[in-house]
Amino acid sequence: MNAAELFIKCLENEGVTDIFGIPGEENLDVMDALLDSKIRFITTRHEQGAAFMADVYGRLTGKAGVCLATLGPGATNLVTGVADANMDRAPVVAIAGQASTHRMHKESHQVLDLVNLFAPISKYSTQIRAAEIIPEIVRKAFKVAEAEKPGCSFIDFPENIAEMEITGKSPLKVQSPMPPAPPAEKLRYAAEIISNASFPIIMIGNGVIRAKASEQVVAMAEKLRIPAATTFMAKGVIPSSHELSLGTVGLQAHDYVSCGFDRADVVICIGYDMVEYHPSAWNPEKTHKIIHIDSMAAEVDENYIVETGIIGNISIACEQIASLAKANTNESSVKSLHDTIMNEFKLHSEDNAFPVKPQKIIWDLKQALNDDDIVISDVGAHKMWMARMYQSEKPNTCIISNGFASMGIAVPGAVAAKVASPNTAAIAVTGDAGFMMNSQEISTALMYDIPIVILVWNDGNYGLIKWKQVAKFGRESNIKIQNPDLVKYAESFGAKGYRIEKTEDLLPTLKQAIADNTVVIIDCPVDYDENMKLTEKLGELICPI
Repeated sequence: MNAAELFIKCLENEGVTDIFGIPGEENLDVMDALLDSKIRFITTRHEQGAAFMADVYGRLTGKAGVCLATLGPGATNLVTGVADANMDRAPVVAIAGQASTHRMHKESHQVLDLVNLFAPISKYSTQIRAAEIIPEIVRKAFKVAEAEKPGCSFIDFPENIAEMEITGKSPLKVQSPMPPAPPAEKLRYAAEIISNASFPIIMIGNGVIRAKASEQVVAMAEKLRIPAATTFMAKGVIPSSHELSLGTVGLQAHDYVSCGFDRADVVICIGYDMVEYHPSAWNPEKTHKIIHIDSMAAEVDENYIVETGIIGNISIACEQIASLAKANTNESSVKSLHDTIMNEFKLHSEDNAFPVKPQKIIWDLKQALNDDDIVISDVGAHKMWMARMYQSEKPNTCIISNGFASMGIAVPGAVAAKVASPNTAAIAVTGDAGFMMNSQEISTALMYDIPIVILVWNDGNYGLIKWKQVAKFGRESNIKIQNPDLVKYAESFGAKGYRIEKTEDLLPTLKQAIADNTVVIIDCPVDYDENMKLTEKLGELICPI
């Protein structure tokens, strides 16, 4: 067999079932080897779309999503999606073809130093320089990408190496280390701090989902009667409807959930990364006692000086602390705060003003979906509303790019969500600007019969930037955009398109779009006057506790 065939066998050995990407001249041998493999190659329309698909696939499954490009511009088109995955802790293995090693020492057509290009945005970046090292490189790439904290591995595969004949080599055994049990003395000290706290609060980060520790975290909260908030990326770990849920932290404003942090004397951060919500926003005076529970030691930050750090298996840590600590006896005000948050979610349930208010879009969206269905939020003004108000009952059902926060993730992300979880609905929630950045992947979804619904919040602006401009300067600057007719645009691909003409039509249209079982675009005019109203409301917020 040749080196490309060995490479594909190594991917099969890692459990890879799908690769997202675009074929090119410098990956000819790899593409040919795939014809004899059970791995499905999903040909995308842009490499950025492929990288975003691998990103979301990795985040949903915990197994590295794989994307493939050719050299030069093909590889550089992967960069944004790779950076997003790396910063959002999603396991990805990105592969790029490369020129023959015989012409890499000099100026040559489409040749870039890809290893050094990807090094700052990956955990591991390397080039295959000999066919016999392929099993080691592939094994290391997946091991590093999937290990805490997860991220991206990049492999540069020169075309002359790919075509070399190789014998006597086979894939290496797949092995993954288990996180150690946390030290007993640390657990006892954490339990003591919690037992003596007057108002402890739990901050849940995305690491809880990665560790599959959601049940243990909720059980600890319930036993110790401690309220919990999630970051954008941990929505659903504690169900939004749960009596101890305080909603989502992350807005750059003083929201209702902030009232809980204002009052807290102890903050228990579980699976939390600073990139999700910087501690200067919730510990500005540096007065909170912080308990850090995670797979790795805390990042150094003056607003995040931990009282004790518990490093190791998150599930075991939560179970042990729940058995050692005394229950919080000062939870009477938690119900008031939870009820306030839930009542605000319901406030616009019957509001039929048009264009549709963000709160109403989110209400109707939730009514149309099952708890297992997956929503992928793009980045923009709608992301702020989704993060704040969308009610997730289960982990990994509302995917939000928040570390790198890249526009354009929703449409390819929804494709990947449906590939990863074919029996659930996948909904891309996007602004009109973010939609147009990767709308070409509609074609990919149709070609592979991957049904997704794309809900476009249409305002003809870069809405989030307008919100910020008006809030700071009282006027807007160069944020208007011109969109095509989105219904006709959908139909030109062979997809279905619906336009919301009155608010009462939104919920039945969402239900119909899911039932259509194909690619559907819903053009929904949105009233973003609510943005400044929210800014003013939060500026005058009086805490209910």
